[in-house]
Amino acid sequence: MKQNFKLSISRMGLALLVGTTFASAVSTAIAKSPADPKKVLRYAFPVAETGFDPVAVQDLYSAHILYSVFETLYTYDYLASPAKLVPNTAVALPEVSADGLTYTIRLKKGIYFASDPVFKGKRRELTSADYAYSYKRLLDPNLRSPNSWLFEDKIDGMDALIQQASKTGKFNYDQPISGIQTPDSYTLVIRLKEPNHNFPMLLAHQPTGAVAREVIEHYRDKTTGYAMAHPVGTGPYVLAHWTPGSRIILKANSDYRGFTWNFKASSPDEQKIVQQMQGKKMPQIGVIDIRVIEESQSGWLAFQKDGLDLFTLDGELPAQAIQQDGSLKPELAKKGVQLSRIPDPSIDYLYWNIQNPVVGGFGKDKIALRRAMSMAISKEKFISILAKGNAKKLESPIPYGVAGHDPDYKSSVPYSVKAANLLLDRYNYKVGADGWRRFPDGKPLVIEFMPSTSSARSMQMAELLKKDLGNIKINMVSKPVPFAEGLKAEKQCKTMFKASAWIADYPDADNFMQLFYGKNIHATNHTCFKLPEYDRLYEQTLKLDDGPERDMLYRKMSRLLEFYSPVQFMSTRYRTVVAQPRVLGYKKHPILPAEWMYIDIQDKK
Repeated sequence: MKQNFKLSISRMGLALLVGTTFASAVSTAIAKSPADPKKVLRYAFPVAETGFDPVAVQDLYSAHILYSVFETLYTYDYLASPAKLVPNTAVALPEVSADGLTYTIRLKKGIYFASDPVFKGKRRELTSADYAYSYKRLLDPNLRSPNSWLFEDKIDGMDALIQQASKTGKFNYDQPISGIQTPDSYTLVIRLKEPNHNFPMLLAHQPTGAVAREVIEHYRDKTTGYAMAHPVGTGPYVLAHWTPGSRIILKANSDYRGFTWNFKASSPDEQKIVQQMQGKKMPQIGVIDIRVIEESQSGWLAFQKDGLDLFTLDGELPAQAIQQDGSLKPELAKKGVQLSRIPDPSIDYLYWNIQNPVVGGFGKDKIALRRAMSMAISKEKFISILAKGNAKKLESPIPYGVAGHDPDYKSSVPYSVKAANLLLDRYNYKVGADGWRRFPDGKPLVIEFMPSTSSARSMQMAELLKKDLGNIKINMVSKPVPFAEGLKAEKQCKTMFKASAWIADYPDADNFMQLFYGKNIHATNHTCFKLPEYDRLYEQTLKLDDGPERDMLYRKMSRLLEFYSPVQFMSTRYRTVVAQPRVLGYKKHPILPAEWMYIDIQDKK
């Protein structure tokens, strides 16, 4: 999903890569990080991070740090289109057995964790046991990881270990299991219960980054089991300073092996990047200075005053920076400002908690209530008013540029205030003397919307929703909460009505359809929707290649979501990033959360 074209990755293409050894862009020939401590990249998060333990966090902004500190077995080529999975700490893509169940992965030798007192002055090499431990942590029931969906019900022999931990309250990390084996320090063997064509992509997602067991056991919180404030990985950067919700400073990891920039242009626009970066020892940037700036206008002003080097334009800002044809406005182009704009593999959606006593349940009256609200909410207004046109209307759970997206699919839930009012009348949601609809039993009906921040944009969204629902005489009130508290409420099924978003962890429809899978409640399924028929269809899709048979199942699943109405899909955003003239080699990647290990910056003159 690069600028001016769609991202797609076919499972067949991935299958051709699996088991094939090829020259990676990453070289381990460099003993120490080549980063220059004088090169400082200034960046901004629009909302606060939540912490830095791979098992505990799933928000985009914390993922920036996870990707910089911890390393997964695989990653994505910086420039390739369609997106191409490449080895990271692994020597090559997995060797896969004929039945598609056993994955054998060889690790590169000589990769070391960043120095930390817990290692007692010794260099700590990355081994296959570190990945085995890290993967088991994701499934430890005591940790309640929101990322457990990555491996849940997938790994052979793991269920018994989980059940034992649920009974005893203690997870036995040392107990051997058939599904995760480490024959030697550099070999990891994973055996699945059923074939899963997306599995290599899961091993490139940030929560699967390797942690050191001794680090976790030393720094973890005794209550949660999380080590949120002390990340120690093998990646290009280390956490040097953290003021929660305010400032994060990363510094180059002096023990990082480095790599040589060697990527190939997949479009004419990228040829300039290749010319700027080819052959450089990476990373080049020594310090990443991140500030949390919740008000988008404040961030934009900071960029214009040369206080930020990279800045993501959101909300109303793209209209201030780019013309209708998608190019930079002349006054910015004249200053040498650079633009990278791609359609995100993402969805923005509104949802109702199916377990909530006010809007939840599967009774016809509750389904009618949720569907009526969906029908009353205008996607066009959201895109024009909130996104300032910087988004595309979405008809289904599968966004543009992702394998499984159907460009001809149309939702069966129309925008119609008239039809929504008739539906509520039919199910006896009568309008009371106060002008608001009441429950069929006559009790007051109040819908609580939970904005995840108190920013101007969140409040504007709340006002827009209040007006739309007011058109069908439904009384909506707003109860804003900090971003981290909103995430916690979602995982505990304690919301009623909320906005959310999901950006692809890997470029396939499965990554979006799993958001409504019953077994992912308390993890990624914030709707708390559990429907046996949907779950059965979802499990069937995991066994199929990308193609017509799988697409047919996705259409059925999408129709089920429309019928029961736990969610209203709104839009797919454009990702619009501006860079100062001194930034070299930058292009927004559709999957990777952070690109600063692939770019350079010129010293200020």
